Amino acid sequence: MYDVIVIGGGHAGIEAVLAAHRMGKKAALITLNIDMIGSMPCNPSVGGPAKGIVVREIDALGGLMPIAADRTALQFKMLNTTKGPGVWSLRVQSDKEEYKRFMKNYLLDQEGLDVIEAAVAKVWIEEGVAKGVILANGERLFSKTVVLTAGTYMTSNVLRGHTSIESGPENQPTINTLSASLEKEGVRLFRLKTGTPPRIKMATVDFLHAEKQPGSPAFYSFSETTKPDEVLSFQEQEMCHLIYTTPETHAIIHEHLHDSAMYSGLVKGVGPRYCPSIEDKLVRFSDKPRHQLFLEPESKSLDTIYIQGFSTSMPIDVQEKMVHSLPGLEHCEIEKYAYAIEYDAIDPLQMKPSLENKVIENLFTAGQVNGTSGYEEAAGQGLLAGANAALKIDGKEPLILKRDEAYMGVMIDDLSTKGTKEPYRLLTSRAEFRLLLRHDNADQRLLEKGYKIGLVSQERYDAYRKKMEAIKQAREELEQIRIKPDAKTNAYLATFGYDELKHGCSALELLKRPKITLENMAELISKRYDPKAAQDIEIECKYEGYIAKAKRDVAHLRSMEDKKLPQDLDYLQMENLSLEARQKLDSIRPMTLGQASRISGINPSDIAILAMHINS
Repeated sequence: MYDVIVIGGGHAGIEAVLAAHRMGKKAALITLNIDMIGSMPCNPSVGGPAKGIVVREIDALGGLMPIAADRTALQFKMLNTTKGPGVWSLRVQSDKEEYKRFMKNYLLDQEGLDVIEAAVAKVWIEEGVAKGVILANGERLFSKTVVLTAGTYMTSNVLRGHTSIESGPENQPTINTLSASLEKEGVRLFRLKTGTPPRIKMATVDFLHAEKQPGSPAFYSFSETTKPDEVLSFQEQEMCHLIYTTPETHAIIHEHLHDSAMYSGLVKGVGPRYCPSIEDKLVRFSDKPRHQLFLEPESKSLDTIYIQGFSTSMPIDVQEKMVHSLPGLEHCEIEKYAYAIEYDAIDPLQMKPSLENKVIENLFTAGQVNGTSGYEEAAGQGLLAGANAALKIDGKEPLILKRDEAYMGVMIDDLSTKGTKEPYRLLTSRAEFRLLLRHDNADQRLLEKGYKIGLVSQERYDAYRKKMEAIKQAREELEQIRIKPDAKTNAYLATFGYDELKHGCSALELLKRPKITLENMAELISKRYDPKAAQDIEIECKYEGYIAKAKRDVAHLRSMEDKKLPQDLDYLQMENLSLEARQKLDSIRPMTLGQASRISGINPSDIAILAMHINS
């Protein structure tokens, strides 16, 4: 008997089972193939805009993805550094083979955590309650809770040209009985599609026709626990390259558009809006003369290149022509051909903000099965689903992150409130308070929450407290250091184009100016600070006014977020509500007045009526 059984060994499943295990629960992960744990069937990378901040949030809650990404990275790159800190985001090019190996070995090394290689035929459900799982061989495994993280393996079909084959990613088996059994219990399903590009033999690529894309020379990491000597130095990191599609590429695609599974009528599911196939790009952005493509190494142990931005479901013979029309790839050898994959997902409107299913009690879902795309979104959901499964067993309140606390909170609120009809992808534009949800402050937002429920160790918590105390002391010290309007100060200011200082000020006040940093101020104040602490202080100092305004806006909205809605409200009988509001509130059953206000079709007058109802 288990406390938590997790179905699926992808990024969501890994974090879910480890979260439950860290919280002291008897947990098991069931996967079709142990060697595919942590597989990266699509882009071999972790992070990127918004996604990189999610990985930092996973780290603040004690998750494994950040550590694995750091230890197995081929290249580190901080994105958007020319913009404000609200959109800074780390991305690493991963060694896909080392990443899988790291994840598999870590799981197998955990004492008391079971990893079972088997196929789950059905979730064992009795009277609307999940009781465990039923394996393909008929064996039943009892569990107090179940976390479903089946990814793209539920009734999946690989599509290429005019052919459709029952298969999971990378020629792995698919499970056709799992989603059907859920549908029988009243769970709503819908079809989604995603895809992946061809893989090319690196030795056959002429990189003279490509622009080099190096990583960032400074030390960056996803995990606060990672040390510089645990990652590749900048000099050791692999190079990525940029190329563009050509007029010949476009001509080939347009000529064979009818051969694409996407346009032949074979595809039934909806594909990702923000990561479309190359043929979809040409149709949707017909005015663009060319499209960016990145050539990215997959592993030190593999002689293969991933063509980012070149996903397709064209037949093999057409893919040959398309690839060979690209600069530097005229004579390359294709190691693996591209394909699209279609699969079943669960309507996320049937999901509580805790990630527990509304129809089947004690069944939690996470990852692509909830309609998302991306390893990072999956891992974040998995961590929270595993934690909330453990909390439910203990009869405790779930960990629900608010929109101003985490990108994970934005994602789950979007899914459970608005739903999705296409693979959902996190974007910085989805967050109203992105200046509060930064790369640098993930631990300040979340680590204490993780510590309180057992996700974060005492050692990690003590290190965090020590770090925060050091930052506090440094700020106080900078407030006390006086900058005099003398020749040395004015010479320093002149190097940045500033006028002479007329009156003295504190070092903290001087730091508010653009271009002034604690690093370049070191000689002026005869003091150096830890680079990470310095960055935290600089951001809080320079954006102090904006951050304060964002916090005031949050405080205003919190009044609605704190007003809980009874889950037994009969919305259909509330005559003063609009018909659309009654139907949507009855279907979604929001947890709070704030969540209700974000449902499409709910207007301010509906919210006013609800507020009167719960206050009466």
